[in-house]
Amino acid sequence: MKSSPYAAAMRPAAVEVAPESVTKGAARGSSAYRRISLALFLAGFATFSLLYCVQPLLPYFAAEFKIGAAGSSLALSLSTGLLAIAILVAGALSERLGRRGLMFASMVLAAIFNVMAARAPDWHSLLVARAVEGFVLGGVPAVAMAYLAEEISANGLGFSMGLYVGGTAFGGMAGRVGVSYLTDYFSWRSALSTVGILDLFVAVGFVVLLPKSRNFVRNTALGGWDHFALWRKHLKHSLLPAVFAIGCLAMGVFVTVYNYAGFRLMAPPFNLSASKTGLIFSAYIFGIVASSWAGSLGDKLGRGPVLASGIFIAAIGLLATLQSSLFWVTVGIVLVTIGFFTAHSVASGWVGRLADGAKGHASSLYLLGYYLGSSFIGSVGGFFWQRSGWGAVVVFSIGLLAICLVLATILWRKSPGMAR
Repeated sequence: MKSSPYAAAMRPAAVEVAPESVTKGAARGSSAYRRISLALFLAGFATFSLLYCVQPLLPYFAAEFKIGAAGSSLALSLSTGLLAIAILVAGALSERLGRRGLMFASMVLAAIFNVMAARAPDWHSLLVARAVEGFVLGGVPAVAMAYLAEEISANGLGFSMGLYVGGTAFGGMAGRVGVSYLTDYFSWRSALSTVGILDLFVAVGFVVLLPKSRNFVRNTALGGWDHFALWRKHLKHSLLPAVFAIGCLAMGVFVTVYNYAGFRLMAPPFNLSASKTGLIFSAYIFGIVASSWAGSLGDKLGRGPVLASGIFIAAIGLLATLQSSLFWVTVGIVLVTIGFFTAHSVASGWVGRLADGAKGHASSLYLLGYYLGSSFIGSVGGFFWQRSGWGAVVVFSIGLLAICLVLATILWRKSPGMAR
C-alpha cells in the first residue's frame, strides 16, 4: 500500500548515504560539528542583531515621530510579528528547497531591508521596511533548529543548540549596544545602516562555514494540507504545546523588559544617555554564557530542573528591577537575561527531542509562539508602562512567568524519559 506524504513526513527520515557516513549526525568534537556550531552561531547573531537593533531607538522614534512608547514599539513588534508568520511558510518551503540556501537568502534580504529602514523618509515607510525585514528573516530561525536536530548527534544537540541561542544573545547585545553608541556619536539612521551592512558580511561567513545537509531528505510530495496536518499533529501532542507556550511567554517577558527599560533609564531619576543605557544591555553577555551552559547542563542533569531554574532566576531579576538604585536595576536585568536564555535554550532543544518526525514543523510552531510573544506581549507591556509605570510592568511579567513555571513543572513530571 502506498504511503501518504503526511505519513512519510511523520516518520524519522531515512537517509541514503554511504555506510561510512555519520547518519546520526555530527559528533561533538568533530570538524563538521565545529563548523556547524560556528555557522549557526553567526545565523543567531544576524537574526537578533537585525531584529533588535531598533530596541534602544524606541525613545528616539517616540520623540522624532511624535508617538507614544507603545506606538514606537511597532518598529520591533511588526518585525517579530511578520517573522512569526513567515516561520510557518519558511519551515514548509525548507522541506522542498533545503535548509542552507534558504537561511542564507533570508539573512541577505533582511540585511538589505534594514538599510532601507534606515533611509525611510517617514514613520510609515520605516514600519513597512521593518515589517518586510521581519518576514524575509523568518527563513533563519525556522530552519536553524531543524538543521541542528537533523545534522547534530543527539548527545551533542543541547550544547550546539545552546551555542546557537548564544549567537542570538551576542547579536542582540551587539545590535543594542552598537546602535546606542553609534546613535550618540552619529545618528540612528547611520546606526541602522551599519548593522545592515555588517550582517551582509556575516551572511557570507555563514554560508562559507555551514556544510551541506547530510541527513536532510527533500520532500516535494507534501502539499499545503499536508503541512497543516503535520502542524495539527504536533499541536495534539501531549507535551509539545506546553513547550510552545513557555517559549511564547518567556520571550514576551524578556522583550517587555528590554523594550521599556530604556524609557525608564533615560528618564528621571536615572537620566542616562543612549550609550550608557546601551551598556546596561551588555547583560546579553551573561545570556551567551547561560545559553551554552544551560544546553549542556540539560543534556547531563535533565531539562526539567534546568528549565524551572531559568524561570525562577528571571522572576528574581524582575523583582530586583523595582529598586531605585541603578546597581540593582542592572543586576535585575542581568538575572532576567540569564533566566530567559536558560529557559529558551532548554525549551528549544526539547522540541527536537519530543517531536516524532517532521521536526521542521515542530520547530516552526515553537518559533511561531516565541516571536508572537515578542510581538504581541512586547507591545502590550507598553500599555502597562504608559498607564502605571515600571511596577505594573513587573507585575504583568511575574504573572506570565508564573504560568511558565506551572507548565515547566508539568513537563518535568510527565516526561521523565525525555528529561535528557
